[in-house]
Amino acid sequence: MHPPESAEELLNRCRRIAGFTLEELAAELAVALPKDLKRDKGTVGQLLELALGASAGSKAEPDFPHLGIELKTIPIDAQGAPLESTYVCVAPMSGFALERFEDSWVYRKLSRVLWVPVLASRDIPLAQRTIGQAFLWRPSPAELATLQQDWEELMELLRLGQLSQIKGQHGVALQLRPKGANSLALTDALNEDGATVQALPRGFYLKTSFTRALLQRQFA
Repeated sequence: MHPPESAEELLNRCRRIAGFTLEELAAELAVALPKDLKRDKGTVGQLLELALGASAGSKAEPDFPHLGIELKTIPIDAQGAPLESTYVCVAPMSGFALERFEDSWVYRKLSRVLWVPVLASRDIPLAQRTIGQAFLWRPSPAELATLQQDWEELMELLRLGQLSQIKGQHGVALQLRPKGANSLALTDALNEDGATVQALPRGFYLKTSFTRALLQRQFA
């Protein structure tokens, strides 16, 4: 699938597949769908990227770089509530530059987002999970201010080597959580003395309270 030439073309592609089960979409794309997500957690996102013509891959830019749009799938329950936090990007753990929020990967990823809800209650087999109505979102000035404050506070803790002090409760919209294939996937980080140590990679995630409010406003 070639990349969409406009946001409207992208939304039209989303409208066409809304209501498809993941099994139906995988069949149309001629790709195999695993039985579950235990070993293939990124399957749903990859399936949507293929169907919609995303081109960024794993680069530090939005999934549709020419449109400045990031694709985020969001599993929801029957009431439309998010089932889990939403991964944004990996967090820098060492070699910090004097980076501004406006230059950060978080900002680039969240400046304009195509949200694709997927009805994915735990009792629904992966193949039967259904693609919902997608929508484009830009953070409001208040949302952007909240994201910036969270990012700055979490980055300051990383710079000070206080990784062990960062808990899930930190942040209103953003949180830092371990992001690694397993406990052996370590990376360089700083401790409180400024020395380099090995630690689990971390990723920035949007809290479910933030995405729940976002979904409620969209579909109220």
